[in-house]
Amino acid sequence: MSETVKKRRPVLSREAMYNIIRRPIITEKATMLTEQNQFVFQVAIDATKPEIKTAVEALFNVKVEGVNTLVQKGKTKRFKGRPGVRSDVKKAFVLLAAGQSIDFTTGLS
Repeated sequence: MSETVKKRRPVLSREAMYNIIRRPIITEKATMLTEQNQFVFQVAIDATKPEIKTAVEALFNVKVEGVNTLVQKGKTKRFKGRPGVRSDVKKAFVLLAAGQSIDFTTGLS
């Protein structure tokens, strides 16, 4: 008796979505990835891939094919002569379905 297990999608409020997706990352490398239908976002450090997928789909009205994440560890830097540590940053690389696109120059709905 093999049953197919259907994965549940996280239910998120609009406020929770904005807390998960912090900002788009617009760098030279991230801009080059848009040609391959990938977009890069800074996300909450505790955000999961299903939460990120649901938030991007709801906020930008697109179909997400996949999400890859990484945690960029904070550097040790000097602030006014004293050593300090930058915060860790989590990035999400979101692959959109063919024909889908996100325009960051327009505002969110």
